[in-house]
Amino acid sequence: MILAGTLDPAIEKEEAPTLSSSRTQRAKTASLTRPQFLIDREISWLAFNDRVVEEAEDETTPLLERLKFLGIAQSNLDEFFMIRVAGIQDQISSGLRMPNAAGFTPEQHYEKVHQQARRQVKRMYDCYRQMLLPALQKKSIFVRSMDDLTPKQRKFARDFFDRQVYPVLTPLAVDSAHPFPHLRNLSLNLAVRLTAPRGYHAEGTLFAVVQVPAVLPRAVKLPSREEGMDEFVLLECMIAKEIKLLFPGMRVLEVCAFRITRDGDLAYDEEEAEDLLKTVEAELRSRERGNAVRMGVESTGSAELIAFLMEAIELQPIQVYLLDGPINLSEVAQIAGSLDRPELKTTGFTPSLREPLKSEKSIFAAIAREDVLAHHPYESFSSVVDFISQAAEDPSVLAIKQTLYRTSADSVIVKKLIEAAEKGKQVAALMELKARFDEQRNIAWAKQMERAGVHVVYGLVGLKTHAKLCLVVRKEKDGIRRYLHMGTGNYNPITARIYTDLSLFTCDPDLCDDASEIFNFLTGYSRMPELRKVSIAPINMRQKILEMIDGEAAKARRKKPGRIRAKMNSLVDTQIIEHLYKASIAGVQVDLIVRGICCLRPGMPGVSENIRVSSIVDRFLEHHRIFIFGEGEDERVFLASSDWMPRNLDRRVETLFPVQAPLLKRRIVDEIFSTHLADNVKRRALQSDGSYRRIPRGNAPALRSQEELLAKERKLEEMENSATESNEAPRITAADNNASAAEHPFRPPKPAARTAKIPDRGGVIDLPNLLSIQKPRAEELLRDNPSTGEDESIVPVS
Repeated sequence: MILAGTLDPAIEKEEAPTLSSSRTQRAKTASLTRPQFLIDREISWLAFNDRVVEEAEDETTPLLERLKFLGIAQSNLDEFFMIRVAGIQDQISSGLRMPNAAGFTPEQHYEKVHQQARRQVKRMYDCYRQMLLPALQKKSIFVRSMDDLTPKQRKFARDFFDRQVYPVLTPLAVDSAHPFPHLRNLSLNLAVRLTAPRGYHAEGTLFAVVQVPAVLPRAVKLPSREEGMDEFVLLECMIAKEIKLLFPGMRVLEVCAFRITRDGDLAYDEEEAEDLLKTVEAELRSRERGNAVRMGVESTGSAELIAFLMEAIELQPIQVYLLDGPINLSEVAQIAGSLDRPELKTTGFTPSLREPLKSEKSIFAAIAREDVLAHHPYESFSSVVDFISQAAEDPSVLAIKQTLYRTSADSVIVKKLIEAAEKGKQVAALMELKARFDEQRNIAWAKQMERAGVHVVYGLVGLKTHAKLCLVVRKEKDGIRRYLHMGTGNYNPITARIYTDLSLFTCDPDLCDDASEIFNFLTGYSRMPELRKVSIAPINMRQKILEMIDGEAAKARRKKPGRIRAKMNSLVDTQIIEHLYKASIAGVQVDLIVRGICCLRPGMPGVSENIRVSSIVDRFLEHHRIFIFGEGEDERVFLASSDWMPRNLDRRVETLFPVQAPLLKRRIVDEIFSTHLADNVKRRALQSDGSYRRIPRGNAPALRSQEELLAKERKLEEMENSATESNEAPRITAADNNASAAEHPFRPPKPAARTAKIPDRGGVIDLPNLLSIQKPRAEELLRDNPSTGEDESIVPVS
């Protein structure tokens, strides 16, 4: 049976393209990026969001977590319309007729996307009304209507309205003297239809709009009628009940809640912007006034009222979504966070800290001995925070260079960079102002850092800097040593609690030298030299990936085993897909774990029958970027900041870097990737028609990869604590050194510290040049880079 992520019926009936054995040879040279070989990007994204909705439907998921998943799906869909659907509208408006990679013209694409989105919205509201509300009521959690309140609750609601709601409400008439107000993007509003008494200057039906205050809680907690009962009423219902107080003397005919989704993309010319920071600030203000893309309106609204709204907002019928329930389920889902009902939530856990970080007082001493890998959120993100904090506080540290893409509202990391600058250290921060939906926060942090003396740069014209790098330069007894953090996720302690990511700490001279060159490239005018171990987009990362894919294909053609394993958020790039198809035709076994969008069709006979694609949606958001090529002695393991998407490879600064320590490689392959690939609870397999199916379990025991990894961390921590309490270090045998990290999680004996002599390309580090960092004006940066033009990855957040 096909479960979440199915396409619309017309698409489901299509048979996957195949190549007969007689045509397989021609496929080796033919283009494999024709539309029949690709799944549409937007349809694939909607299939991903269906998998999020499926988690809300899953009765094995704790009840309040199900409510959160429904809110995540709603938030995801809002961003999808603000960016992706708005982009298709722009194509239609500009007269574009060229089909996309999947063969759809903009008009066809627009219609199919709305068709799928409408089906998904219905599924979400069915889940809310038919599944979640009854389940919540069984647990004594109620979302009440105003007519269902007790006298005590009605008095509370009226007092709350009089004291906190009424003073901030503003009724807005709409007539010849009062134009329809420009409503902010995603704001909740009430449309009011009313009539005036005789003798009033206006006759017939009148209309007005009342904005629901965003500064007040959407779900208002009521005094409970019984002990152990949690009861809420929605703010818009309270306002609607008392709406007559805003229109004294008028007869209110109906009140209907609605919400507008607007184009949320920023449009500006970086090359013409003399001050990029001010330009982005201005564009953020214009985002609230973007063209309307969609309107969600209560299905109880009359045809007359909905027609009035459509005309006033200039919407077509396809853009109107009638909702059988409260507008914006993501705000309603906030009820889950307000309740102290641990029995209805996922069991909490405390992230661990593995050796050697656990026992070493100085993180630099630990890294000097060996490379260190941290797996978040199973292992605490405090290791990354401590790396930067100790660098800020250590008098031996001379300089810190860091990229910042997404930060938290109360970022300890940014505060430590400010502290380091105030102590006289050389601090450079590359702050990406164009991190979609985090622009305002990044602007605020950039201003604070600049005032403290941090050298803040905003990246390269036309490119977003998405790489995750922090380089620390430290003066030690035997010279200058550099310490490097490279990661797959952002420097954000908040999202690090729910995003799965990997952090690599190293002082490997080659990797540190590459990081220095990358920072010089980003902050100065240097040309990017040939790097030793790191590949960087948009310069050579695509080429590196294609070479490794083709290398496995070449081995398979020589009748040697070829193997590719990769884990990422999205797979869209058609050139990489074509090379994967050709590798499959050559006989390479390909296992891909792609959480979100995947435009590759697996399982097509003669084309992709050796490719398996699956997706995991669970408690944590799967965010690793892991790439494994080959097996055995030829196995190469890489981590990256990027997915396989055109924007990551061509229009962003990204890094792909090797994991070299044998034990860390085994840990990534055997403990992390293999555990995910064995998941038979939360993993779904992509079919060649674009649908997703649960992995058949058969008689095998249930294996839920995230729970398995949590259990391993708990067991490891118990073993380490036991060893510490007995003052006896765990004994490592020669066999242990060759075993997988999953079986033998303790590290082998620490090697001798690496030499602190780090040769530069000229053989000697020039310390003044190493520490000098320029802050070029935006218009002085590389002028020949193309603009980005693609949206951010839309991901669930909590």
